Amino acid sequence: MRRKTAGRFRLVLRTSLGFAALGLGSSVAGSAVVALLLVLQGLPGDAGDRGWVFGLTAAGIVAVSLVAGTVWTAYLQRRTVVWFTIGRPPTEAEAQRALRLPVDMAVVSGTLWLIGTLVLGGLAGWLGSFADASGMALTIGLGGLTTVGLTYLAAEWVARPVMTMALDVTPPQGSLPVTVLTRLIVTWALASGVPLVGVLLVATPPDLGHANPTASLIMLSVIGLVTGAIGTALLARAVAAPLHRLRVALDRIARGSTDVTVDVDDSSEIGMLQTSVNDLAAGLREQERMRDLFGRHVGTDVARHALEYGASLSGDVREVTALFVDVVDSTALAQRTPPQELVAKLNRFFASVVSAVDARGGLVNKFQGDAALCVFGAPTRLSDGPTMALAAARAIRDAVLSDGELDLGIGVASGPVFAGQLGTSSRLEYTVIGDAVNEAARLTEHAKSTPSRILASEATIKAALGGEREHWSVHGELLLRGREQATVTWTDPG
Repeated sequence: MRRKTAGRFRLVLRTSLGFAALGLGSSVAGSAVVALLLVLQGLPGDAGDRGWVFGLTAAGIVAVSLVAGTVWTAYLQRRTVVWFTIGRPPTEAEAQRALRLPVDMAVVSGTLWLIGTLVLGGLAGWLGSFADASGMALTIGLGGLTTVGLTYLAAEWVARPVMTMALDVTPPQGSLPVTVLTRLIVTWALASGVPLVGVLLVATPPDLGHANPTASLIMLSVIGLVTGAIGTALLARAVAAPLHRLRVALDRIARGSTDVTVDVDDSSEIGMLQTSVNDLAAGLREQERMRDLFGRHVGTDVARHALEYGASLSGDVREVTALFVDVVDSTALAQRTPPQELVAKLNRFFASVVSAVDARGGLVNKFQGDAALCVFGAPTRLSDGPTMALAAARAIRDAVLSDGELDLGIGVASGPVFAGQLGTSSRLEYTVIGDAVNEAARLTEHAKSTPSRILASEATIKAALGGEREHWSVHGELLLRGREQATVTWTDPG
């Protein structure tokens, strides 16, 4: 908690100092550059010994603008300061206001520069001439445009922590407060537009000022290079850096990782793209969760089969081995055992069944109360299904009886069955239907009273590999329910 508070304090302090440096630095630097250009051009040239009035007025305007700009911006974003400082999520209205922070700072800066342009231009005309007023107004106006553009781009960079919290509440959509095109236009104006306009005004008639224009032209070239470099760097940070993070996130998603989250810290089309990537990752996580749940309910092999072939009422005839396992005397067990305890025992029982069947490539097709139907050979074909089924039956019997919680019977039979989707177009179930399934269930009824607790059909024993057959011996003939001919059965003495 202390570490989190300290981190929050550092973030707020860093952001606050960033805004303070931005407001002070842009105003002072812009004013200094404009003042230097005016001196190089010799403006105002007709003020005579009253030039000190102009200088004193300009200094006063700069000082007042610093205070007024700070107070005005703080007033416009007063609610933003509160929720960002204490770290609480903003309301939707507060988030919308916070997203306007760069625009508000640019508007405040532009308004103050416009006032300074009008006041000092008018003063230059009153102290000097109309030419002085025109040159003064154009020079200050171009300096103001440059400062406003840099303020806008830099404010977006400084305000990233605020924008991130605001965009958590109101993701960018619909009408965007800022676009990539806006940033490109502002960067072009800083790098080329404003400096070249200044060059044209200095180098072409009517001449502004009374000094040699060479120094001013050099100064404008330097300003263009510096502001262009700063503007391009800010644009690169605002556009290229988020795109790089998006590329990294998409690469991780392409490699199969779904626990990907991109911070939405941009209110332009880039922010919409960040939101889309997060939605994509969330959708993939949900699909993975549904796939996992689907696989847990029907088995991973059935899930893979359904995803590969789609939801259709189709299937085919397979040669499979069915293993049916059932708990002995489950009715009496349910009467004398509390429900929660009975469920816990059944879960442990089914865990042994699933472990033994999965380890041998089989499918636990369904749970039926306290019984389970397992299939070897569908939907995944097995070269030695009977061998795997017989081995699984012995493993299940040994695991369950060693626990001593439940008694069971297991029947194993082989033969052709229908394996596929059964049901309707709105509700499907993968199942196997055939005589082998019925035979396994009937064998289970007799296995419950057999000392070894396992009975297998002779067809299954004959189809198994020799190593597995060695564990089994003839049990005898049984007339199974619903059949007219006796079935030769085998058992594992254990």
